[in-house]
Amino acid sequence: MRNTLSLLALGVSVTLVAGCGSSVTPNTSTTSTTGQAVTITNCGRDVTVDGAPSAAVGLSPSQTALLLRLGLADSLVGQAQTATAPLPDDVAGLVADVPVLSESGPPSREQLLNTKPDFVFSPTMYEFTAERGFASLEQLKEAGVAAYVATGGCAERRMKGTVEDVFTDLENLGRIFAVPDKAAPLIEKGKADLAAVDKAVADRAKPTVAQVYLEGTTVTAIGAGIEYDIIRRAGGDNVFSPEDPQFAKFFAAQITPEALAASNPAAIVFAVNSPEHKQATVDYLTRTFPDMTAVREQRLISIDAADTYPGTLGNVSVVREIAERLHPDAFTS
Repeated sequence: MRNTLSLLALGVSVTLVAGCGSSVTPNTSTTSTTGQAVTITNCGRDVTVDGAPSAAVGLSPSQTALLLRLGLADSLVGQAQTATAPLPDDVAGLVADVPVLSESGPPSREQLLNTKPDFVFSPTMYEFTAERGFASLEQLKEAGVAAYVATGGCAERRMKGTVEDVFTDLENLGRIFAVPDKAAPLIEKGKADLAAVDKAVADRAKPTVAQVYLEGTTVTAIGAGIEYDIIRRAGGDNVFSPEDPQFAKFFAAQITPEALAASNPAAIVFAVNSPEHKQATVDYLTRTFPDMTAVREQRLISIDAADTYPGTLGNVSVVREIAERLHPDAFTS
C-alpha cells in the first residue's frame, strides 16, 4: 500500500496542470500485429515506436499491472514506486525477477536510463518532472525511449478524466505492443462491468457523497477528474464538483472540517493506503462529525487509493465496489 499520498501522489503536480493535453481518441499512423511502426497521440504529442517494445518499465504498480494483464511480463525490464501499492495477487508473481527501480517515488533519471528501456508507462506527467531529478519527456526522447502517460493522467485531461479513459490506454497499448487480441477482451469485460452497474443503479435516488483523503487531521476533498467520475458512475451525487471555485484548476483541494460538515453528505468515500490509515480515518470522521448523516448511518466507504490512479482497471472495479455500498439492495441477486 502507499506509504503517503500527498496532492502530488493523488495524481499530478499543481505546476503541471496547465501542461500538455490529451487526445482521448487514439491516432495511429500505422497499426500492425507484426511489430511495424505505430504512432499514438498521447498528451498532445506523438509517441512513435518502430516495433513492439521489448524493454518496458512500469513507472507505478498500476501501470505495471496493466502491462502484465496484456501478457507483457517478458517485455518488462523495470518496475517503479513498488512500495506505494501492492500488485494484484493474480499478477504479482509475474514480476518476481523484474528489477525494482524505486519504491516510494519515481526513479531518478539515472536509475531509469541505466535500465536501457525502450518504453516507459506512467500514471501522470509528474513522473517526468526534471526539476525533481526525474527523466523528462525530452530527455527520454533523446535517449530513444518512447514515453506513454495514462490518458486520464495527462495534465489537461486530469481535471475531466473518466473511468473509461483506461479503455483508451488498453487500445493504445494493444497497438503499441502488437497485442490487440489481449487488449480487446479486457476492454470488453470492463465495459460490460460498467454497464452492469449502470443498469443496477438506473432510476435510483442518488445519495450525496463527499470524496476525501485524510492525512492526520488535514482533509483533502476531491471535486473533479477520474475520482469524480467514479462516484458518478457508482450512482452517487458528488457534493464537490468542477463547478466549485476550489476545483477550477486542480481536482483536489484542502478544505476545513467545517466545510465538510456543512456539506453533510449521506456517504463519505475515502481513499486509504493501509489498514492503519483506514482505521485512523474512520476514527477521525467518527470523532469529528458525530452528527453527520454519513457517520450516523455508518456509510463510511474506504477504497484502495491505487484504484483511483489513472490508467488502471481498478477504476472500473471500484465503481461497483462503491455502488454496492451506496445501493446495497440493487446488488442482492
